[in-house]
Amino acid sequence: MGVEIAGALQRPLATPSRVDEITDRLVTAIAIGEYLPGSRLPSERTLADSLRVGRMTVRAALARLVDRGLLETQRGREGGSFVREQWPASSSASVHRILTARWESLRDTSDALSRLYGVISGAAAENRSDADVVLLRERLEAFRRADSGMPSQRADELLHLAIIDAAGNVTLRDVVFELESRISISAPAHLWGSPGGMRAMEMRALADHINLVEAISSGHAEQASVIGREHAKIDLELLESALKQSGP
Repeated sequence: MGVEIAGALQRPLATPSRVDEITDRLVTAIAIGEYLPGSRLPSERTLADSLRVGRMTVRAALARLVDRGLLETQRGREGGSFVREQWPASSSASVHRILTARWESLRDTSDALSRLYGVISGAAAENRSDADVVLLRERLEAFRRADSGMPSQRADELLHLAIIDAAGNVTLRDVVFELESRISISAPAHLWGSPGGMRAMEMRALADHINLVEAISSGHAEQASVIGREHAKIDLELLESALKQSGP
């Protein structure tokens, strides 16, 4: 009994202010396209670990999102919390609070990621194997054929993972994953923006992907580095757009 009480005292408490913060974080993650309509959020445990809070705090925040109509809960083996709506008007205040509070960190981390993706893309061009090239072309074609939204986001994630693996450096891989997790709860998936500009962004990403895969496959390290660095700036542009959309 004493051990159980001690363990309970060590767990983070679900204080109102903490629940408010995590609610805003999750509302923002959905609004900026980390989790698109129809997607299932990670488990409470996984979210608690990612957000570095207790499960009770996450549970309370998720309940608020259900009440707001952003999420729906399904039971059973394939159940969980699923996104219903991306950015209703009621989300703007949360988005503005979170992005404003975290802006300097987000901008600094995005710049670091852009530079790192340049390094990784150049290394991929230098170190890629024949098998890497085959996989890159397969995943590029999968992205080209993917429907807009979740399928495209998933195809993008798999292509980026193939590029990172082609670089052949575990340390670079670990660093980029750590930096991505500071921007997106859903990392290594990338945020996908709001519905209005989503398709245009996907077409831009496709053009970048075509040029990047060609540069890597051809062994043009300097060209690949430039393309990879510029391509990675899309995340910051989407965050800037979301901040503007959220209003003062």
